Amino acid sequence: MKDATSGGVQSVKEWKDNLIKQDEIDRYLVDGKDFIDDDAIEAEIEKNRAASPERIRAIIKKAYDVNLMDSADVAALLNVTDPDLKEEIFTAAREIKHQVYDNRVVTFAPLYCGSKCVNRCKYCGFRCDNDSIERRVLTMDEIEAEARVLATKIGHKRLVVVYGEHPETDADYIAESMKRIYSIKERVRNGVGEIRRVNVNAAPLPIDDLKKLHEAGIGTFQVFQETYHHKTYREVHPEGTLKGNYPWRLYALHRAMDAGIDDVAVGALFGLYDWKFEVMGMVAHARDLEKRYGLGPHTVSVPRLEPASDTDFSWVKHRVSDDEFKFLIAVLRLAIPYAGLIVTNRESPEMLRSVIKMCTQRDADSRVGIGAYADAFPADAEAGGGDDQKGERQQFILGDTRSLDAIIRELAEMGHIVSFCTAGYRCGRTGKKIMDALASGQEGCFCKLNAILTFQEWLEDFATPETKRIGDTIIEQEMKEVRERVPADFSEAQLNHLEKARARILAGERDIYF
Repeated sequence: MKDATSGGVQSVKEWKDNLIKQDEIDRYLVDGKDFIDDDAIEAEIEKNRAASPERIRAIIKKAYDVNLMDSADVAALLNVTDPDLKEEIFTAAREIKHQVYDNRVVTFAPLYCGSKCVNRCKYCGFRCDNDSIERRVLTMDEIEAEARVLATKIGHKRLVVVYGEHPETDADYIAESMKRIYSIKERVRNGVGEIRRVNVNAAPLPIDDLKKLHEAGIGTFQVFQETYHHKTYREVHPEGTLKGNYPWRLYALHRAMDAGIDDVAVGALFGLYDWKFEVMGMVAHARDLEKRYGLGPHTVSVPRLEPASDTDFSWVKHRVSDDEFKFLIAVLRLAIPYAGLIVTNRESPEMLRSVIKMCTQRDADSRVGIGAYADAFPADAEAGGGDDQKGERQQFILGDTRSLDAIIRELAEMGHIVSFCTAGYRCGRTGKKIMDALASGQEGCFCKLNAILTFQEWLEDFATPETKRIGDTIIEQEMKEVRERVPADFSEAQLNHLEKARARILAGERDIYF
């Protein structure tokens, strides 16, 4: 591999040779082993293949306590085949989502900063030996241009910024890009366009590098294990590559916690191995985080394998059907009930509609090509959305390419309020504080109030007339519900503050929150 902009083969090799710190793996191992025991997981699944209906119903009932589920109980749920029992699990998943997160859905967008990568992941369009991909790393000015579109043309407040594993997108680059994104603050229709939370999806980093991201104001740090199954992991991540080091990736979130980043996110790429095993692996990951740090993952993501440019998928033996996908989401909602559950635009609009009542976050108006937002929204253009994907410059193909406005209108018609709230993070309600508040329902109350205010902001600043009409109806319904829940859940003082804050937003003020 040669890369002139990074100084040639030798500089890339030196970077690769020095990135992984073996002592930052060994410190987390127990008797030299990681916390994923493949044989034990397989045995647990097999052992719980025939749980009685009474036991399944007891497991479902216990899930309402909003605690991480025991592995045996997770295995029992995963093995349910009876249609009536499965429907009870789906019902519980919807109810628990509402219990913890109400009817809110958070929207975000991915911002891809580079397509250069030193890895050769068998399923990824960005693998370094794929010559059909256009290789590019955005400059800071280009990142700012992309983020400006997202903040001032589309109206996003929250991004997940995505980086390949390459010396040109190292920790210093990530930290600087975050600062440039946060610097944007421009006048829009009636308010201000700005990004208030930058989450990061990046390769595993050493603790000292993660401290740089913490200091730069990172939101949530995402590292998805892709597959928890050791043998499959080795097969799809070639030996000798950085990503081929299973434990370095597995403990990426532990290192983030030790660096001071208390919001971390787990995920698996469903389709690489048996979906039941992957769900068990994600729960084991949450359990080890809870054991060591007193809190589990802030969010859980469930991407499925999707087509990628010049990438052969004939080897895939574990594709997840639509019915299996819906069911694994329901089980995860019960198994890790406090966590936000993210479903993405990899899925079709139909699939997204079918699972959103169990989920808390989704992306919208997404483009995964490098530099694609600025291309789609040239200077002074207002229109967006639509299918303008270019396979040669993106990691995979999206299933839903509709505009944020269209998606918000659909969600509102389904009875959801879209929240752009980032107040909890800026008020210090992160990590264990937010987990405790979610379990008790207290955070849900704060979030409901802030959802009303931030949704009103977006409607005033970005919505089309029809979306604003439907959105205003949802806000009036939410205001009515808050009034009816005084004094049980909200105080008179909170209601008065909400009503005054909403009036101030309608008068042009922005970023008012509880």
